[in-house]
Amino acid sequence: MKNYLQKPLVRKILYYCIGLTAFILLLNDVIMPWYVSSPERVVPKVVGLDITEAEKILDGKDLQAVIGDTTYDEKVPKGHVILQKPAAGETVKKGRRIYLFVSGGEPVVVVPNLKGKSIRDAKFALERLGLSLGQVEDVPSDNPKDMIFDQQYAPGTPLKNGESVGVTMSIGNTEGLLIVPDLIGKSLAEAQKILADSTMNVGKINYQSSYSLLPNTVVDQYPSKGSRVNPGTKIDLFVTKNADTPNQK
Repeated sequence: MKNYLQKPLVRKILYYCIGLTAFILLLNDVIMPWYVSSPERVVPKVVGLDITEAEKILDGKDLQAVIGDTTYDEKVPKGHVILQKPAAGETVKKGRRIYLFVSGGEPVVVVPNLKGKSIRDAKFALERLGLSLGQVEDVPSDNPKDMIFDQQYAPGTPLKNGESVGVTMSIGNTEGLLIVPDLIGKSLAEAQKILADSTMNVGKINYQSSYSLLPNTVVDQYPSKGSRVNPGTKIDLFVTKNADTPNQK
């Protein structure tokens, strides 16, 4: 009999039977009585509440709040509970986990990288995501002509569906089309008229005292005469004003 029990297979079966019997006794005499007698709780309704408030209410009921996935829903404010499992009204054991699914608010779209694209490609990329192309600013630059080299929002910026994104497009390294006229010696009124007729604008006016020249006479300008500029460029003027007469002794 002793030799028989020493066989490996027989010993394994014997140990298995002993372990199974012990588990059944433990289940019947300890685990099940504890589970059956464990206090029960009615799950409160926390849908629609702020997640912090929901966790506080569940904790007060000896229930454990577990944050689940975030779901975007424009009808439920961001950070509020949109769904709970188990549902409100169900009876569960004390300490039960209650899974909460939180609203991420209104759906957002991540701005793509538009730099290096053409206007056509940028418009297509934006519309595919539910965004639209905003204002296009044409700016001279060293970048290739008709290429976007800057954008209103950095790539990765979250925006609401339907919002627009402005871009800056290069028109190449173009030289100014207009030549700045000579304004020195002209009156301020004359200089303003000449600039307006040349599709330029008066920039900052700097006044300087002069004993010899009439007031409002242009004595300097920037950019200087002969410079090439684009239409709408502002020309700063340096203009005379009356000098204070020194006190006679």
